[in-house]
Amino acid sequence: MTRGRIRARIRRSNLYTFACLRTYDAETEEPHQFQGPGYSRIVYCNESHRHKKKPLKYCTNYISTTKYNIITFLPKAIFEQFRRVANLYFLLTAILSLTDVAPFSAVSMIAPLAFVVGLSMAKEALEDWRRFIQDMKVNMRKAKVHKGNGVFGPKPWMKLRVGDVVKVEKDQFFPADLLLLSSSYEDGICYVETMNLDGETNLKIKRALEVTLPLDDDMAVKDFTGKIRCEDPNPNLYTFVGNLEYDRQVYPIEPSQILLRDSKLRNTSYVYGVVIFTGHDSKVMQNATKSPSKRSRIEKQMDKIIYILFSLLVLISLISSIGFAVKTEFQMPHWWYLQPYVDSKLYDPNHPALSGLFHLVTALILYGYLIPISLYVSIEVVKVLQATFINQDLHMYDEETGTPAQARTSNLNEELGQVDTILSDKTGTLTCNQMDFLKCSIAGVPYGMRSSEVELAAAMQMANDLNVHDSELTHKSRPEIELETVVTCKDEQDRKPPIKGFSFEDSRLMPENWSKEPNPDVILLFFRILAICHTAIPEENEETGGFTYEAESPDEGAFLVAAREFGFEFCRRTQSSIFVREKYSSSKAPIEREYKILNLLDFTSKRKRMSVIVQDEDGQILLLCKGADSIIFDRLSKNGRMFEEATTKHLNEYGEAGLRTLALAYKRLEETEYSAWNNEFLKAKTSIGGDREAMLERISDMMERDLILVGATAVEDKLQKGVPQCIDKLAQAGLKIWVLTGDKLETAINIGYACSLLRQGMKQICITSMNADTSEQDSKEAVKENISMQITNASQMIKLETDPHAASALIIDGKTLTYALEDDLKHQFLNLAVDCASVICCRVSPKQKAMVTRLVKEGTGKTTLAIGDGANDVGMIQEADIGVGISGVEGMQAVMASDFAIAQFRFLERLLVVHGHWCYKRIAQMICYFFYKNIAFGLTIFYFEAFTGFSGQSVYDDWYMLLFNVILTSLPVISLGVFEQDVSSEVCLQVFQ
Repeated sequence: MTRGRIRARIRRSNLYTFACLRTYDAETEEPHQFQGPGYSRIVYCNESHRHKKKPLKYCTNYISTTKYNIITFLPKAIFEQFRRVANLYFLLTAILSLTDVAPFSAVSMIAPLAFVVGLSMAKEALEDWRRFIQDMKVNMRKAKVHKGNGVFGPKPWMKLRVGDVVKVEKDQFFPADLLLLSSSYEDGICYVETMNLDGETNLKIKRALEVTLPLDDDMAVKDFTGKIRCEDPNPNLYTFVGNLEYDRQVYPIEPSQILLRDSKLRNTSYVYGVVIFTGHDSKVMQNATKSPSKRSRIEKQMDKIIYILFSLLVLISLISSIGFAVKTEFQMPHWWYLQPYVDSKLYDPNHPALSGLFHLVTALILYGYLIPISLYVSIEVVKVLQATFINQDLHMYDEETGTPAQARTSNLNEELGQVDTILSDKTGTLTCNQMDFLKCSIAGVPYGMRSSEVELAAAMQMANDLNVHDSELTHKSRPEIELETVVTCKDEQDRKPPIKGFSFEDSRLMPENWSKEPNPDVILLFFRILAICHTAIPEENEETGGFTYEAESPDEGAFLVAAREFGFEFCRRTQSSIFVREKYSSSKAPIEREYKILNLLDFTSKRKRMSVIVQDEDGQILLLCKGADSIIFDRLSKNGRMFEEATTKHLNEYGEAGLRTLALAYKRLEETEYSAWNNEFLKAKTSIGGDREAMLERISDMMERDLILVGATAVEDKLQKGVPQCIDKLAQAGLKIWVLTGDKLETAINIGYACSLLRQGMKQICITSMNADTSEQDSKEAVKENISMQITNASQMIKLETDPHAASALIIDGKTLTYALEDDLKHQFLNLAVDCASVICCRVSPKQKAMVTRLVKEGTGKTTLAIGDGANDVGMIQEADIGVGISGVEGMQAVMASDFAIAQFRFLERLLVVHGHWCYKRIAQMICYFFYKNIAFGLTIFYFEAFTGFSGQSVYDDWYMLLFNVILTSLPVISLGVFEQDVSSEVCLQVFQ
């Protein structure tokens, strides 16, 4: 109990990046020394009234993502409308209609323009109003704010000010950027979900400064005051520099103490925080960027046609004005009934050239109906209605998640029917990003009987190969197949209901059996590494009594589920310890063991490994490590390589089966050895300076040496439903498909077979750089020359191919791609890739994904479509002509950056083949229809002029002219653009070309 309230007694101050026992001596940490501009912000904690006047008056917490406001709407919207050449032309003709040269009444010229521009502005206003409503929903959210005397009350987010102390409770969003003061946990840590910021669904740990830990209830905040000096608003999500002046001391503030707006508090009852950045000063709003403006190719082509029509308009106007000048000079004097010599400059026989010039203006207005005034607004209406049909398509509705397809922009509907190249992410896009523990290798022995999807696909391919052989060969291979079936069926008799994250089948590792295996001590260590080496948080299910895990990655969650099924259940964290219920036999009750966490060296993309140093109940100190096999094997001791050869063989087999692999290792530590290392580690951890991270990395690397190999894990990321069929049909439709993945070469190739990206009989072209040893000895130019030669040979091989139906697949890794994307090689690489039906790029970074997309888009000049589901796919999605986001488990970052959003990859087939075809056909026919009717209408006026002395008289009534484009002929064209179907959706899906 603390102040009459039950407190959570979890000390997790050791669980951070490179985290571990932190020093409690405040003198070891020094305040940041600020130099130069960019560090001028001063925040008075719990004294927000001091920020009402300049220079300490900062922006409010009100946010707006709208394009307009009440004052700017009219001028900005009008400016946007008259940026279009056609609208500007009609504005000039409307102004001229007020003069004597106009052949029509002013109303007949101004009314259509006002209607069309007004309709477009109304559409803009409606879209902006929706954005405003969304903004107000956020601005009106309630936050608990300290109002004085220890009393907290609700206040709208928009009324928060810098310096306010707020209380945020579990599963609530942070209303602004906050300095964490304390939390419901004893040592001031909290768990934060940053999905809205970076698309990552894993939880991140934040911790408060020790000096503010006592501010842990409402009354404790009553007399709290302090002063924060920190950096000015900036978009850097992962850095923060500042100092807290409190109780006559100065304490440095690190990024781990900052809670960012739009993050969510998870697994923590409440936190107290002080507002540092509000509204548009907050880091999430500083990162808000407008999506790049994308225009469809038809729209660009339409502009060219309008310029051609405008040229035609000028031409026939010149013909008409010349004809009028000739008539005025030679025939007008004889037409006495027109009173040609009466004061009129418009037709003066004495100045025929001037009369012709005036008539040129008249003709430009008269023949203006060649330019369709309502074309733009009609197309906008049609595209919005087409987008509605896409959104309402039940065939693209995912019942499992309740997610429909979403056309986030209607500008690119018809582009869907012109896609030439698809660039796709793999994890979460082609696969489910839900990991299943399938196989493992322990002490050089492989375990796991069930086949992966890739292996099943390979077996089917082998079966197809067998069909082409003679019956004798088929007969010989049967007994082997039958024997395998029998072995599999033996385990199927005892098969349990499916467990999410665990598809492992092998009774040898189940409780009671694994102790009879060779090397049971190594198997025991393997299970303990799975149960202990992680940063997950257990959540007890009150109904079942079991545990679910909030893990940083799906892989980690699968490991914990596997450990539980093997009898080693991670159940809780307390007092910087992990508790595991170890069950050695199904007949005996589990034993709960405590493992004290001394240090945790976290996983990063650079380190590619994670280690935890623990002390067991016997006092033995162990370092448990898991990571990429290439990293772990480099750190093995001489006597730790006993199982290396067998494990390497198994890892290669798992890679060929399309599985994601990790190696596990350990190391026993002496007390003196650990103490000496820990002192160095603490010195580095508490140092202030730019080389702090490098020091931590170096000291961590010292500890993660001389490891002993235990084994390896293999988890399967299953393909989404219908992916192979979808890719196969898109390939038949002539689309080129590129997969950009971070997987190893072998894994990517086998996934390619499983999803029909690589097909039977397809020639594989692998472009790789020289091995590491050769690359170090040779210069960069030699490596590039080698890659260039490989590309040239591959291109030559494709050109010499005589079979017209032969297809090739290009496979390249990230290291080689770095060279291939350089200016002197990229076009050569692109030419080869374009000649291939499929391309797989392995081990690529997010930046390389965007660079490849840009190369394909600019190099081929054809429509590219990028599809992905995570924050690492945003660059690729924004770079492509069309971006498609998958509403997956990696957050909404990709969807927010996309033009279209779907729930499953298989829906891409219907989006392109059905809606793409329909939209392209409808828009193209509608535009042709529009130009046809306007040209026909305009030319009748021109023909009539030839019989009226080019006098500028219209054959039609003014009101008919007014209503022709806007009403009389608009609905048929719009109906064509919305409802026209040359073929049904079933025919589209059967006949792809």
